[in-house]
Amino acid sequence: MDDQNIMDLYWERNAAAIDRTAEQYGSYCTAIARNILQNEEDAEECVNDTWLGAWNSIPPKRPENLGAYLGKLTRSKAIDRWRARHREKRGGWTVTLALEEIAEVIPSNASLEGELLKQELIQTINRFLDTLPETERNVFLCRYWYFEEITDVCERFGFSRNKTNLMLHRTRNKLRKFLKQEDLL
Repeated sequence: MDDQNIMDLYWERNAAAIDRTAEQYGSYCTAIARNILQNEEDAEECVNDTWLGAWNSIPPKRPENLGAYLGKLTRSKAIDRWRARHREKRGGWTVTLALEEIAEVIPSNASLEGELLKQELIQTINRFLDTLPETERNVFLCRYWYFEEITDVCERFGFSRNKTNLMLHRTRNKLRKFLKQEDLL
């Protein structure tokens, strides 16, 4: 079933929309949640929360790209769940490290003045990503969007740990420079 048909089921408030969504995007959303939460049970709960979130938001929303929309919902719910579990205790694993690495470059939400600036930052980062070679962009997204372990990124692209770390470091520096040019840093 294609995305348009699934969206039609949501708009009709047909419960089969959830089943079709789970069939089409279950593995994708579970992988996102698992990378962030590092716990199968939490990932499963997060994906179920994603299906509920989709049900509650479609309609009125009609996402242009259902997969991207579900991925974003899953990522947001997984990060919220991760933060709730690690509020008092900061571990040294993937999400913490990835957030610390990227926090050096991207201004925090507290320093942004309102939703307009937040949207401008998102658009600027998307423009920056468009300037990168495909492999560099994909490595960056695997690490900072999907929160994949460095070892998994290395394996996926066939790079050594040093090469991957160096590529990510250089890309963060490019992003910092790009954000400065756009007066967002």
